[in-house]
Amino acid sequence: MAGRVQGKVALVTGGASGIGRGCAERLAAEGASVVVTDIQDHLGQEVVRGLGGSNGGQAVYRRHDVTDEDAWIAVVAEVKARFGRLDVLVNNAGIGLGCPITDMTLADWRRQTAVNLDGVFLGVKHALPLMRQGGGGSIVNISSVAGLTGAPNLAGYCATKGGVRLFTKAVALECAALKDGVRCNSVHPGVIETPIWTTVVGGQPGVNEPPDLDAMTQMFVPLGVKGYPADIAEGVLWLASDESRYVTGAELVIDGGLSAR
Repeated sequence: MAGRVQGKVALVTGGASGIGRGCAERLAAEGASVVVTDIQDHLGQEVVRGLGGSNGGQAVYRRHDVTDEDAWIAVVAEVKARFGRLDVLVNNAGIGLGCPITDMTLADWRRQTAVNLDGVFLGVKHALPLMRQGGGGSIVNISSVAGLTGAPNLAGYCATKGGVRLFTKAVALECAALKDGVRCNSVHPGVIETPIWTTVVGGQPGVNEPPDLDAMTQMFVPLGVKGYPADIAEGVLWLASDESRYVTGAELVIDGGLSAR
C-alpha cells in the first residue's frame, strides 16, 4: 500500500540520525511532508536533501533544542505558517547517559531529563493546539524497553523513558475525553543500531566503552538479531497512519522479544 500518510504533515525531532532519520525517511516515502529538527545541522540538512520531494511531499530542516520552550513555539509556528496544519508529531529526540547511579552527577541527571522527558512534554503541549485546529492527529513518543524494565547503570535513562510511557497514556486519555481526534502512543525500541550507544557504558563499573551490540543481542534478544532504525520506523508509520485509527494510549514494543523474558 503506497501513500499511507499522503498529504499529512509530520514533525520529527532528533531527525538527523538514528531512529529519527529512519522515521523521517519512511514518512516521506509514504507521502508526508516532513519537518526534521535536530541540533546536528549538517546531518539534518543532509537528511532533508535526501528526502526532497519524496512522493509529492516537502522536506524542511530546522535547528531545534527540544529543551527550549521558545524554540518549540517558533518551530510549531513555522509549521503552521508553511503548511497550515500538523498531523503527526514524532517526539524522538533523546540522549542516553549510562553510569552507576552513585557516579551520576546531578547536572547529567537534569540534562538527560530535560531532553528525554521535558522535550516530550513541550512537544505535546505546543503541538496539540495546531493538531486540534486540523481536526486531530497522531502523537508518537519514542520511549524504550528501558521504560518498561530496569537496567543496571541506566537508572536515569530508565526514569526518563518510564516517564514518557505514563505521560503518553495520560495525554491519550486527556485527548480522548475531549474527543479532539488526537491519538497518543509510545514506541519502545530494544537493541537498535544507533549513535546513542556511544554514550552508554558497557554495563560494568569502570567500563567506559560502548557496549558490543552483537554480543548483547546474542545474550539478551530472543530473536538473536539486533534491530535497525527502519524497524522502528515501520511501527511509527503505522501509528502515524489512519490504519491505527483505533489505537491510543498503547505501547508498541519493537525489541525482538527482549522484554518478553
